[in-house]
Amino acid sequence: QVQLVESGGGLVQAGGSLRLSCAASGRTFSSYNMGWFRQAPGKERDWVGTVSWSGGTTYYADSVKGRFTISRDNAKNTVFLQMNSLKPEDTAVYYCAAGGYGSSISRYNYWGQGTQVTVSS
Repeated sequence: QVQLVESGGGLVQAGGSLRLSCAASGRTFSSYNMGWFRQAPGKERDWVGTVSWSGGTTYYADSVKGRFTISRDNAKNTVFLQMNSLKPEDTAVYYCAAGGYGSSISRYNYWGQGTQVTVSS
């Protein structure tokens, strides 16, 4: 069992940066691939990217590639989402998820409660 808590969201101007954190409880965190997803108002939840259990491999959605970076610190049971060059269309609730791989929501077993990111133009 893994419990996830996101933090670091907020309001930022277009072109700015934010760093989201996802703190995990449970002894098996380091064995899970971790994903980030986001959901804008009135839209479906979309995959942002995934980091492998070791941190050695990352995959990103085309919409964020080159702007967002996912990393993890297994010693601290935390995964990060560094977001640069933010755009208004990045506005969404951001969720971290554990236990899956790839872009499919159904593959992930554990979810955080989400943190709001708002990018003003």
